[in-house]
Amino acid sequence: MSVRRLAEASLQPASFAFNRANAAAAKQWINKYPKGREQSAIIPLLMLAQEQEGWVTKAAIETISDMLGMPYIRGLEVATFYTQYQLNPVGTRAHIQVCGTTPCMLRGSEALMDLCRSKIHHDQFHTNDKGTLSWEEVECLGACVNAPMVMIFKDTFEDLTPERLAEIIDLYDAGKGASVTPGPQNGRITSEPITGLTTLKSEKAILKTTRDRDAKAAAKAAREAAPAAIVAAPAAPAQASAGPVAPSKASKPKTDAPETSPALETPSVAKVAPETEKAASVRAPRHSAANANKAAPEVEKVLKQRSGPIVKAEPAAAFKAPEAKGTQLGAAGKTAAAKTTNAKPTSAKPTNAKTGNAKTGKPSLEDKNRPAGIARPALVDDLKLISGVGPEIEGILHSLGIFTYAQVASWKKAEREWVDGYLSFHGRIEREDWVKQAKALAKGGVAEYIRVFGKKPV
Repeated sequence: MSVRRLAEASLQPASFAFNRANAAAAKQWINKYPKGREQSAIIPLLMLAQEQEGWVTKAAIETISDMLGMPYIRGLEVATFYTQYQLNPVGTRAHIQVCGTTPCMLRGSEALMDLCRSKIHHDQFHTNDKGTLSWEEVECLGACVNAPMVMIFKDTFEDLTPERLAEIIDLYDAGKGASVTPGPQNGRITSEPITGLTTLKSEKAILKTTRDRDAKAAAKAAREAAPAAIVAAPAAPAQASAGPVAPSKASKPKTDAPETSPALETPSVAKVAPETEKAASVRAPRHSAANANKAAPEVEKVLKQRSGPIVKAEPAAAFKAPEAKGTQLGAAGKTAAAKTTNAKPTSAKPTNAKTGNAKTGKPSLEDKNRPAGIARPALVDDLKLISGVGPEIEGILHSLGIFTYAQVASWKKAEREWVDGYLSFHGRIEREDWVKQAKALAKGGVAEYIRVFGKKPV
């Protein structure tokens, strides 16, 4: 970016003041900003000064800075940064800004700049002999579809040729610039195609009022013509089509493969009897440990078949805790526990029902105060909604057979103390009132929890 400097001191006026109209406009601009942010109005105020004087003077920058209560250097920073501000005197009747970016250059902007060099001055930012005209090359002015173009003051003149620009320059030089109509100069309207409109030639397509009026007129004409048409028209054949013919399915390949049957066990448009659907549906094969242990036939010929112990599935009512170390609970677990209890202890610190695990300090899983567990239901409550229960604690509760809010809500004091000791919480269950939280969640979910506690579960 080129360096932008203020005009020489010999060209600078001694003072600056807004005229009455611009002073009122400046006050309106300042009032648009909140108290303490009035300095944001410097950009529009500098534009007002430029429109009044033709260019931005040093006196104008200092006067506006004083109005806004800002240091002069801040005002100078704004004025010298934006190229929209003219820091040197320009033509008193017109300063022509010629767009020189790619679209305008491809459409002949260089010829427009050559014209400005010949009719105004060879160099930019220099006025002609009378001081009425000046010019400069600028970046995109935003009318690329109507390139090439120039801007004079706030008006743009598009679709220019050197000859038309020469006429516009002469009119401004003669003081008749107001007679020139801005916009495209070749008869085009705004940015329509150069060959004229090809779509939306009528308002009927875009205005609902005209569409409704035409529809009413067409319906009225159809009603008036209906009796005469009935008399004049011969009887319609009985086999006449009542509507459009549906597409034919004759070209569809026929197959009996169940994968392409419309009666699969998935939502289907084809409605069939349950027996037919069941017969045609593809079901998953039953699990077979022997088949699952086999590889493809060509692999089985060269590789030894895998073998291993057959693991029987545990009953659904069996629950495990991390400390159980594979011991099955329930009836089978009690038998195993009894055998373990009768066996000779291997440690100097035995475990009993009251003291629990002497090493960890946790109560025994066989303690009578342990809450009763249930088989995992189909619908498990989200125990993490209880404050103090995270994913890990929820997993431990599941291993103890605790899956629902109702179970937690029914815990007695002894049961709460057992769970508290098992989780090593040191009274946290009572402090966080798990039972009250569980009762609210069991009664009405999150909505009831918010009503009782005044906040969402965390």
